[in-house]
Amino acid sequence: MRILLVEDDALLGDALQAGLKQAGHAVDWTRDGIAAEVALAAEDYAAVVLDLGLPRKDGLDVLRWLRAKKRALPVLVLTARDTVDDRIKGLDAGADDYLVKPFDLGELNARLRALLRRAGGQPAPVLTASGITLDPATHAVSHEGRAVELSAKEYALLHALMQQPGRALSRAQLEQHLYAWGDEIGSNTVEVYIHHLRRKLGADAIRTLRGIGYVMAKDAA
Repeated sequence: MRILLVEDDALLGDALQAGLKQAGHAVDWTRDGIAAEVALAAEDYAAVVLDLGLPRKDGLDVLRWLRAKKRALPVLVLTARDTVDDRIKGLDAGADDYLVKPFDLGELNARLRALLRRAGGQPAPVLTASGITLDPATHAVSHEGRAVELSAKEYALLHALMQQPGRALSRAQLEQHLYAWGDEIGSNTVEVYIHHLRRKLGADAIRTLRGIGYVMAKDAA
């Protein structure tokens, strides 16, 4: 999933970016409120991890701006402002969840998974489709009960498809899930990963819709 991280502290931002990448996300990192708004206007993100104490424009103002644009993507607020009144202001401004510094990276990732799951209308934390099971918490993938080893990019691509089985995703949409700013994107990268996934999970698991994109087959009713 493509995540926007908005954090002005260099050490914390670097650690968060690394931790979110390790969890399988493509992460764009901005360090002030104005840059965050520019990124949100230009890119399609699955979620935002937003600090409140930002230079140039406060995080609460960024959040209000986002909601005024009718953008419904999940926002996880990070802040050192730990009073009840501060938390109420953040939630009333449109935050979906609130995490007070200092925090554990494992908890942040768990809260982010929960937000993404709710945003996608997924009642269960484990995804299943076409005989494949994917657990976002552990990155474990199995096919018909057999464990399957995937690379980070293969996992990210499969996760994107399994979140919306039966819906076609274009190559450009899949690249949004796989790559952050500055990442080098090959002309046939998605096709290569699709080929690898079919080899590991079965040729029928992912269908190609010519001129449209790729779709994960649904489980039979």
